Amino acid sequence: MQHLHLIAFDVPAPPNYGGVIDIYYKVRALYELGIKVHLHCFDYGRGRRDELNIICERVYYYPRKSIAFSLPIRYPHIVSSRRNKQLLKTLLQDDYPILFEGLHTTYYLAYPEFEHRLTMVRMHNVEWEYYYQLAQREGVYKWKQYYLAESKQLEHFENILTYADYVFTISPKDQAYYQAKFPQSQYLPAFHAHNQISSKTGQGRYCLYHGKLSVAENHEAALFLINEVFAQLEVPLIIAGSDPQPELIRLINEHPLVTLRHNLGEGEMLDLMRDAHIHVLPTFQSTGIKLKLIHALFTGRFILVNPHMVHETGLAFSCVLAQSAEEFQQQINTLMDTPFTEIEKAQRRANVLPTFSNQENARRLAEMIRKGHETKMETRESTE
Repeated sequence: MQHLHLIAFDVPAPPNYGGVIDIYYKVRALYELGIKVHLHCFDYGRGRRDELNIICERVYYYPRKSIAFSLPIRYPHIVSSRRNKQLLKTLLQDDYPILFEGLHTTYYLAYPEFEHRLTMVRMHNVEWEYYYQLAQREGVYKWKQYYLAESKQLEHFENILTYADYVFTISPKDQAYYQAKFPQSQYLPAFHAHNQISSKTGQGRYCLYHGKLSVAENHEAALFLINEVFAQLEVPLIIAGSDPQPELIRLINEHPLVTLRHNLGEGEMLDLMRDAHIHVLPTFQSTGIKLKLIHALFTGRFILVNPHMVHETGLAFSCVLAQSAEEFQQQINTLMDTPFTEIEKAQRRANVLPTFSNQENARRLAEMIRKGHETKMETRESTE
């Protein structure tokens, strides 16, 4: 029976935002293949989750350090704040392969103790680029400076990936970037909650935007939709997600056709997504791949996005594209009068399922882990 240490940057349950969705459903798919996952996660607010005990051999929790306790700042804060001696001690108790989730968790990757261990890193973004784009969109000076500083340090720190046996990238765009720097890079599509396309045919009565609303990028996208797109339309818009900012709540209250649904349960959110006629999902950062896009493609009818959302993801053919506010309005008016048919559903199934099959991608990952671990053990034995 194969064992695997997986180090998560956050507690991956419930799987309700970006990176933790990929982690949770990856762990679940590996569990279904019989792999015993020893999950290590940094808890900074989500708490211990009993459901993880079902799909993991063992779950360890560590506190994430505040910036004051991460000093001296020789490494990016997202990395140094996840330094933990107990984690290191536990990893050194056996020779199981180690999967680091995100650059965030790689503080110990270059340690000589891991020279003969299979080490792998799942990259969820080109992190330095992601933080640079956050800085460009941040209005508060101190946070802008923080994001810029993190971006510079992350770009330099990224070279630690040289020590990984595999670097798993999450999008074709990221694969092209990392392959040029780290030849051991492999494209491993994002894991998600779905095994089949469950989109309803016919017509819905509203448009939907969804995301973690406390995130600046999602907050900005919601403001754009209300102010520049739906303010000129007679079409209902529902904005759904967790932790909306006060500015967004005030703006929604000023528009009678815009409704806020926040902090919904998983079942409520799924019903909302399936009943919507159009998922309207602009983004202003073309980094990684947006898990909410995959979620929408598996559960929703029409998906209306801007080019940034699908840039070099291979998913543009499954979406409707718009760039300007006027183009969004035109497409919404057209699509609201257009039924979603079995033909569209079949086309999406053909375009999306071959790449984003959790079962196939987990099998591929498990085989790489098996072969890589065997090679590492043979190499260690020959040098002893």
